[in-house]
Amino acid sequence: TPLYSSAASDVYKRQIKGYLRTMNFQSGYIAVVGRPNVGKSTLVNELIGQKLSITSHRPQTTRHRINAIDSQENYQMVFVDTPGIHIGNNKAINSYMNKAASSSFADVDMIIWLVEIFKWTKEDARVLEHLSKVDIPVIICVNKIDKSSSVDKILPYLEMLGEKFQANEVFPLSAFDRSHTKQLRSLILKYLPEQDPIYDDDYITDRSQKFVVSEFIREKLMRNLSNELPYDITVEIEKFELDGKMYRIAARIFVDKASQKSIVIGHKGEMLKKIGQDSRITIEGFLEAKVFLELWVKVRQGWSDDKRALASLGYD
Repeated sequence: TPLYSSAASDVYKRQIKGYLRTMNFQSGYIAVVGRPNVGKSTLVNELIGQKLSITSHRPQTTRHRINAIDSQENYQMVFVDTPGIHIGNNKAINSYMNKAASSSFADVDMIIWLVEIFKWTKEDARVLEHLSKVDIPVIICVNKIDKSSSVDKILPYLEMLGEKFQANEVFPLSAFDRSHTKQLRSLILKYLPEQDPIYDDDYITDRSQKFVVSEFIREKLMRNLSNELPYDITVEIEKFELDGKMYRIAARIFVDKASQKSIVIGHKGEMLKKIGQDSRITIEGFLEAKVFLELWVKVRQGWSDDKRALASLGYD
């Protein structure tokens, strides 16, 4: 190919663009940690600009470590969304979640520690114990500052945090305020190392589509069912096929007791139908395609306290 032909020019442009991108490029893993239900998944979704991690008003919604990837021209931020570190309830699944959360303190480049304004719990103190052992940049994000309109009320809480832990930065925010998350990204870039991208540009997570879909279904279960039941529920994808332009997905919902099965199904199947409809809408938005979704409910006694059962269901 002649040196100055249009075809060769396109190749050179791509090579030069790739080279320029690696100059002063920043990337790294950023663990988002905190106690249960403090808003970690909501913050991660806002930081990457789309829904990936599931959310609900109940603690322990997040059960797995999930890498959520924000790729831009000059940086790539890999946010490690983690389960909340919690105390009590010594089932195997709780042990799994605490290990998944505590493991995120290692092998990351920096940490965002999310706390809630005016609150300090035993679980916050447990997170502090882990942070005291790390030697990487830590940004404390004080969430839900929209609860107070008075700076004089917020400052004593920030001083209390400063006495407990000397962070690199303290950043008040509301996880629902996009201007705050934009400022937080700029703050992260102060500490993110200069290195090549970790993932390709088109990656938004290290998890499979099947995993994300199963999590979306579990989210709808947690939002629609009674307070205790969601903790005895998990979801397994049995079929995930692309049929032309439509995805055909079949999922099995596992419950711990026979009495719970009837609750999930509801009167004349109405609850299961609503969960299916809510799930399908979210899944279609994620896959950007039509979805045919089938749900079944099955009893699997003691699954949440059985390590083998947990491993077979993806808690490994």
